[in-house]
Order: sequence, then C-alpha cells, then structure tokens
Amino acid sequence: MSVEFTSEQKDFAAAIADFCKRESGTREQRDRLTNHGEHNHNQDLYEKMAKLGWLGITIPEEYDGSAASHVDMCILLEEAAKGMAPIGGIGPTLITGGAYAKFGTDAQKDVVLRGIVAGRSQSISMSEPEAGSDVGNLSTRAEKTADGWLINGQKTWCSNAHFADNILLVARTGRGDGKHEGLTMFHVPADTAGLKISGIDTMGGKEVNDLYFTDCVLPEDAVVGDVGNGWRQLMTGLNFERLILAAMMLGTAQRAFADTLDFVTQRKQFGRPVGSFQALRHRIADLATEIECCKLLVYSVAKDVDANPGKMLAREASMAKLKVTETAKKVALEGMQMMGGYGYATEFDMEKHVRSTIVSSIYGGTNEIQRDIIGKTYGL
Repeated sequence: MSVEFTSEQKDFAAAIADFCKRESGTREQRDRLTNHGEHNHNQDLYEKMAKLGWLGITIPEEYDGSAASHVDMCILLEEAAKGMAPIGGIGPTLITGGAYAKFGTDAQKDVVLRGIVAGRSQSISMSEPEAGSDVGNLSTRAEKTADGWLINGQKTWCSNAHFADNILLVARTGRGDGKHEGLTMFHVPADTAGLKISGIDTMGGKEVNDLYFTDCVLPEDAVVGDVGNGWRQLMTGLNFERLILAAMMLGTAQRAFADTLDFVTQRKQFGRPVGSFQALRHRIADLATEIECCKLLVYSVAKDVDANPGKMLAREASMAKLKVTETAKKVALEGMQMMGGYGYATEFDMEKHVRSTIVSSIYGGTNEIQRDIIGKTYGL
C-alpha cells in the first residue's frame, strides 16, 4: 500500500527531510533552537524555510506564493513534523492565511499573505472562557463607532499570538435568530493599542495565550469578509484546518514510531532485543498498520479537497482529524510504555511526543466534536 506521489512531490519530501536533518536533526540542535523545549517556534529556522519558498505553498501566486495543491501542503507539514522542525507557527499561520485568501480585502491580503511567504506568523482567535467547543456562545464585543470598531472582551487559548504579526479575531457585532448569527472577523495587528497578550503556562511550554481587549479601536476597514457573516466564513475553512492538523500529527506519529522502533531494536533484556518479544512485536505491527491507514486517509482527503475546492467535506475532514490525532496519541503512549523509564525521561524525545499528541485531540475542535460532526452527516 502506498500513496501515489509525482516525482516532483517525492523530491519535495526528500528536500524537506534533508533540511530538517541538517537544521534540527539532533537533540542538541533542537534544544538550542527551542531553549530546551520552552518554545515551539524558532524564527530564524522559519525564515530559512521561507527563503526556500516553502511557506507560501498555499498562497496565491499574485502574492508571491506557489498556489500548490493540498497534497503538497500535507507533504510539507508531514515531513516538517516528522523531522521535529520547531516551526510551531506554521499550522495557525496557514489556517489564518486561508481565511484571508478567501475573504480579505486587497490591502489585507497584501499585508498578511505576502507576510506569510516572507516568514511572518499569523494567529486566529475564536475561543473564550465561556466559548470553547460552543463557538457560537462567544461574547467579545465589536461595536460600530464613528471612527471604526471598538473591541472589548477576553479571548483564550490563542495559539502563537505572542509572536504573530496579526491576529484574525472573531467577535460579536450583533444578534440574530441563532447564536451563530452576528459574528464578524477582524484584522488585528498584534501591536494594536488596547490589546494585551498574556501567555498561558502549559505542558508544551510557550504556545497559547489569553487576549484582553480593552477599548481597542480598529479602523472601519478592519473587517475581514462581511459583517455578521463570520460563522459561515469559518465553516468554509474547516476542510483546510482539519487537514492541516491531521497532516502535522501524521508526521509526529511517524516520528514517535521511528523512535520507538529504534529503541526496541537496540535495547536488550534477557539476552535479546526487547522488540523481538512477541508482546512488543505485535504492538509495533499494530501501530505500523494504524499509521499506514492514517496516511492513506490524509492524502485521500487532500486529493478530494483539490478535486472539489468549493465542496464542504465535513465528514471526511473530521474523520482525518479524529483518526490521525487519536492514532498519534496512541503511538506516543505505546512508545513511552515500550521504552519504559527511558520514555519518561526528558533525555529522550518520547515524552515530548506524548505532550504534543495529547493536546492534538483537543485543539482545532475536540475529537468529541469531530465524532458529533461525523455522526450528524449520517443523519443522527
């Protein structure tokens, strides 16, 4: 079983793998790039990838991007994650860029999309203390004024806002018949007066933030898309977002598996490699099979999105996000178990794989929500 790639795509994957091996291939390199795991994003490394033209992979050509396929995007994300390149900004940036490409004004696109190509990070802010999975319950308020928009409220769990250039904010501009009515997207430069960005301590280090908007004034042209149409605009990007998350976790699952296989092949107990014992050999076989299924699913969905760019693939995209993140989490936890105490030690990468994969079933729509979406597509 294999995914059919063109010769150019195979070369692209090889180039990314080679780059990661050179730049972040050793634990010493990664510790230096991340301040021993405190940060998930290294700007210098990110800009090196930008100079290679990789970060503009989904950006339209008129903004200096390559307008490549979703398959190409998944190759980049998979290989970068597999190579453990500390470029944590890439997922939220591509997700945010997709919204600007569809709904942004020419001026907004010029700033954000060209910035992405050049290696600048972007962030999107939806969640609030009382609005996580229930996004329609958000209450951060955007009031129309004579000068533009006045923003007040708190956002939370905003990935990478502490190093992003701009934040795509979803705020409430009104009320309608349903709770999803009256939401609007806004373009917010991260240095806007009245915006305070405060980091949240997590198992993964410095990744997410609270955002506090206090009489934050935005110009009238800060609206991204149409006033009151933010929910529908968000929905059009779900295929893209869930595919991005699935591709990244596919790479992480493969890396966790490779690290596990390397350990059980070399580690000896009772006079032979621990991987030769049936209990571990069967686990390895099961994990390898699950990862292969995930790869086929991810690239099948990517090809469907490429073939049907305007179609909502709610079931397929949710299945990809659900299946791959659950598998990645299983691979990392099984890897830690098979490595024993070494899997728990910070000397090895497995404990990082565990932390990364556990949160993957929460962000981008929890896996409980993904299951609910899938169930609804069957009329349930």
